[in-house]
Amino acid sequence: MSLAGLAPGAARHLAARAAATGLGVAVVVVVARLGPAVQGAFALFLAVEAALLTLCSGFGLALARRISHHGDDGAAPLRAWLRVATAVGVAVALGAWAVAAVAQRPPYADLGWLALAAPVLLWVPTASGLWLGRGQMGRLGAPLVAQPLLTLAGLAAVAAWAGGVGAGGRALPGVLAAWVAARVVVAGVAAAWALREAPARLGAAPAAPAREEWRFVAAVGLANVVSVLNVRAPLFVVEQTQGLAATGVYAVAVQVAELLWLLSSALSVAAYRRIGEPDAARAAATAWAAARVGVVATALAAPLLWALAWAALPPLLGPGYEGVAWPLALLLPGVVGYAAASALSAYYTNHLGRPGWAARIAALSLALNVAGCLWAVPRHGIAGAAASTSASYLIAIGVALLLFRRAARRPAPAPAPVPRQWRP
Repeated sequence: MSLAGLAPGAARHLAARAAATGLGVAVVVVVARLGPAVQGAFALFLAVEAALLTLCSGFGLALARRISHHGDDGAAPLRAWLRVATAVGVAVALGAWAVAAVAQRPPYADLGWLALAAPVLLWVPTASGLWLGRGQMGRLGAPLVAQPLLTLAGLAAVAAWAGGVGAGGRALPGVLAAWVAARVVVAGVAAAWALREAPARLGAAPAAPAREEWRFVAAVGLANVVSVLNVRAPLFVVEQTQGLAATGVYAVAVQVAELLWLLSSALSVAAYRRIGEPDAARAAATAWAAARVGVVATALAAPLLWALAWAALPPLLGPGYEGVAWPLALLLPGVVGYAAASALSAYYTNHLGRPGWAARIAALSLALNVAGCLWAVPRHGIAGAAASTSASYLIAIGVALLLFRRAARRPAPAPAPVPRQWRP
């Protein structure tokens, strides 16, 4: 199956992701130069945020599937899911305040900052479902760039105030304040933009997500949060056994390795609408082609990324990061293999409507990873965490490929009925 026709959309999304990634690297550099302990605390804080975002990522994907797979108008479900996102965000804010009130050490004691952003934190991924379902890559990429850009502007002021390299724990509140401000501003703009592009029809009754939508959202959230834990769980094992400074070094290695997924993710996002089309053979062929191209692209880029990181990271980040190249080298083989996961997951989620498949693959990798880290990290430090993570990725993606090839040869199931309140 050719990927012809996806190149313009993939290029636009890749450009946005590349810009966002470049800005994200700049954020990592600024925070890392404040000290490994600050970077470690910030990485753990972001892991909590990532778990929340991915747990509720099904809101936007449910909206995207209504548009791309069923051809529905997005106005009513957009408003319904934004209301749900706000309610969930308020509940999360209350929980974050409660945890912060009883916690004794960072980053858990700093979760009050998360509570400030939580009510609007889910607006961006929810509103993005409108643009994903429509295949509007330029609009989809705008929040990706805006968030790290505004965060970086705030962090530059924090770094100047805190005194730069080795500023220590006094810089952490400023770092979190910059993060909160950027999230709140971008969330408000993204929601307003999406609502303007999908105006409510005059006299249309408010819609509420149907039971089928809730099952889809729950399965997507489970799949994605397990995937995030698969990447971030080793950070918590490292923090418990090696301390915040080692966590900061390992977090940098993970963030650099994940840059490779920029290529495969851009392609699978651009192909998302086509993977969701009703024709089963075409959808499977597109997903398989996107997975193969994504792995090849990341495999070619991996040695260049490692060489650049080996030469540039220690002098760029400052004292304490001299050992970052070795765990990065151990992470790269697994990251390259796992580049196929985004396209395969899109096939099960958007075409078959079975996001639970992705959850099972991610759960397999998570179980292997946690078991490996609990044994390897106390013995081998952050190198053990990297080796365990890489091995778990390779085993899980091998199983995923076998299951996908088997599913792609089966007759397509009958499409799920469209709930009445979602019909035009």
